[in-house]
Amino acid sequence: MDSPARSPTAAYIHVPFCAHRCGYCNFTLVAGRDDLVDRYLDAVAVELRSVGGVYAVDTIFFGGGTPTHLPASALARLFDLVERAFPLAPGGEFSVEANPIDVTPQLVELLARRGVTRLSLGAQSFDPGKLTLLERDHSPETIRRAYRWAADALQAVSLDLIFGCPEEDAATWQADLDAAIELAPAHVSTYGLTIERGTAFWARRAKGRLTPLDEEQERGLYAQAIDSLAAAGYEHYEVSNFAQPGRRCRHNENYWSGGDYFAVGPGAARHLAGRRELNHRSATTYIKRVLGGQSPVAESEQLGPEDRARERLVFGLRRMAGVERGEFVRATGFALDALGGEALRRFVDAGLLADDGASVRLTREGLFVSDALWPHFLRA
Repeated sequence: MDSPARSPTAAYIHVPFCAHRCGYCNFTLVAGRDDLVDRYLDAVAVELRSVGGVYAVDTIFFGGGTPTHLPASALARLFDLVERAFPLAPGGEFSVEANPIDVTPQLVELLARRGVTRLSLGAQSFDPGKLTLLERDHSPETIRRAYRWAADALQAVSLDLIFGCPEEDAATWQADLDAAIELAPAHVSTYGLTIERGTAFWARRAKGRLTPLDEEQERGLYAQAIDSLAAAGYEHYEVSNFAQPGRRCRHNENYWSGGDYFAVGPGAARHLAGRRELNHRSATTYIKRVLGGQSPVAESEQLGPEDRARERLVFGLRRMAGVERGEFVRATGFALDALGGEALRRFVDAGLLADDGASVRLTREGLFVSDALWPHFLRA
């Protein structure tokens, strides 16, 4: 990758390994291919050297896949490689995604010793039936045990939860929310179940073996999450994300504010000086190309000033604070109203966006249909 003119302050590392692929998962991963771990690390070492320097960063994020699926020796080597290329600045945030079943006192000790400050725990649910439907390999007690170990050693633990599973009702979802709130994590992310082409759930739905909830039911569950987490003192700061005061995910906030970031690994997407690049999603292709002296990049696009401004607008509107007019024009050179055009006015009139003159943000009604709004702002 080309060296940036101005150093980004965030780095993402994609670890593609999992024990198995859950039926809803469409992420870049390989299951049952631990034989690739050493060659993957060799490829990461090569790609990191291509960065062309050493860049201190404020945030690092190991995502997946399941980074904690790596054996301790492989995880230690990954820490070594990343530390040399992207040393974490004092006070920085270092996040690692984890599957609850992988978390042990020994793993947590390794993470803490290597500077990890934040564990993102893929709980998904505390309901045994829902976990079985989602094809998760952990139990509710596994989540609680993993949480306790991590919370004792690290600065912050985040829980991921999924709602909108087939046949899920308000009581099941409320029990999930109550169980998460009882643990008092620093951060909670809630995601509506999506069924994407290429997943096992997609095939089952096509055969009539799986029936998702309708939009109105899913909307009710989302509203339930917003209200329950707010009542428990969590700040709803982005469409899917809630945090205790002062405990937001700084790495993701950099994405949403239009910041630059490095990214390494199969399927990793980076943003450097207006250029978006996406590495090959196939782990085997990524390894073969990088170790063969070829670029891992599968897609590359240099965004013009207007496209960058439009992306910043959409990312900004995902945040509950919205987009402030003065800051937006200073950052992009474009006036918010000129860029948003008729769509901005139409959504304000429809009650989906609120406009107080200084800034524009999603309303509660807008939250429920936000994904349908973004295409109108990404095109002229």
